[in-house]
Amino acid sequence: MADATALAEAISAGAVSPQAVVDATYDAAVTRGDLGAVVALLPRSEALRMAEEGAATGGPFAGVPMLAKDLGAPVAGLRQGLGSEALRRRLPATDRETEGRLTCAFRAGGLAPIGLSTVPEFGFAFSAEPPQGPVARNPFDTDRTPGGSSGGAAAAVAGGIVSIAHATDAAGSLRVPAAACGLWGLKPSRGAVVAGPIFANHLMGIASEGVLARSLRDVATAFEMTCLTEAEARLPDVPVIGLAIPPACESGEAAAAARVSDYLADAECEVVAKEAPEELGQDVLLLIGEILAVALAASLDSLEVADSEISPLAAANRARGRAMSGIEIFAVTNRLAELSNATHTALLSRCDAVLMPVLSGPPPLTGHFPTDHTDLERHLQRMEAMAPCAALANLAGLPSLAMPAAMLDGLPRGVQIIGPQQSDRALLALASRILPALPRIPFPFPVAGIAE
Repeated sequence: MADATALAEAISAGAVSPQAVVDATYDAAVTRGDLGAVVALLPRSEALRMAEEGAATGGPFAGVPMLAKDLGAPVAGLRQGLGSEALRRRLPATDRETEGRLTCAFRAGGLAPIGLSTVPEFGFAFSAEPPQGPVARNPFDTDRTPGGSSGGAAAAVAGGIVSIAHATDAAGSLRVPAAACGLWGLKPSRGAVVAGPIFANHLMGIASEGVLARSLRDVATAFEMTCLTEAEARLPDVPVIGLAIPPACESGEAAAAARVSDYLADAECEVVAKEAPEELGQDVLLLIGEILAVALAASLDSLEVADSEISPLAAANRARGRAMSGIEIFAVTNRLAELSNATHTALLSRCDAVLMPVLSGPPPLTGHFPTDHTDLERHLQRMEAMAPCAALANLAGLPSLAMPAAMLDGLPRGVQIIGPQQSDRALLALASRILPALPRIPFPFPVAGIAE
């Protein structure tokens, strides 16, 4: 399979040089520029130096180029903006001393972060269309979004510009683009993966970081490279898997999830029907909306960003955060604990893990999440409608593994398996049981630097 592992093996074997891989990657970034996946690249000479440095590590991804998200793990030589040019002008440049633990872990495994992938303004959408551009597009249908907020990362991997890319997930932002683009991605358990320095508080614990890739093995390897602890929760030899289909899901998503449940049953799992906690999912996303608003207000105020420099939607979200009192924010922390407990009960009572679709239907057309308005409620409702119950795993700190499940009408369809805290490895092992049965996704572009 043409994935990051295969590319690293080819580099290590001398079948392809770091120079050739970097050249192919940069050429693909240009020829597939219409995907809007990349917001910034290092100079090619610097990218080659990093790839050669990565190849010399002997790590599992030795010499493989990757993209960091324009939000999250900072990379030396690249100025992040979180989808906002106002922040890009203000945030300090990163060097090797300030990259943070996650980027260091990526480098130790041989990865060469060479650029930044496109995100929505401040990560606040299930698309990736920052006001100043570029618009990230789905490689399977460029009229549609690749999802978000890690949309540029997904477009780059599905579009073959890179074989693996950094992603973050605060309300579904890794799993949504994985499902939209036929990719694998693990939203890890709270605290399972190294992080920082910028996101050391993880937005009150709701955010996690990981990767998007074309294969399960790439995701599993990346988790081992970046995980913090050997402690783990195991699943029984015959786990009980709850199949939960939110009522909002269309027939294609429901059928894909049902098919995966059949694969799990064939792999000696017990599958039971489970009600999807859709109302709870709505409550959770609304609470996460409050957390994001407070975080945005604190960030923009500290950097003295004027409302005129950001979109009307972002300005409205900032105003919402500013208006919350300390008492109200403390109440949010209590509500977070209450809803986390409710999520554990709703998802994992009487079952060991839950299988459900990621999206309610095919990814929407670009422009589905405009920012030229101030209706925050409508914006959050559109997010929940696109990915019902996706934010549950974030609030409760649960691991959730997104995987490709089907191709329908030329578009991939994805599902997720959610397990108890610290069951990340168990979910990866569970997916490996059914891997031979899962469909091979016909990506529209090969991975740059390696022959199919």
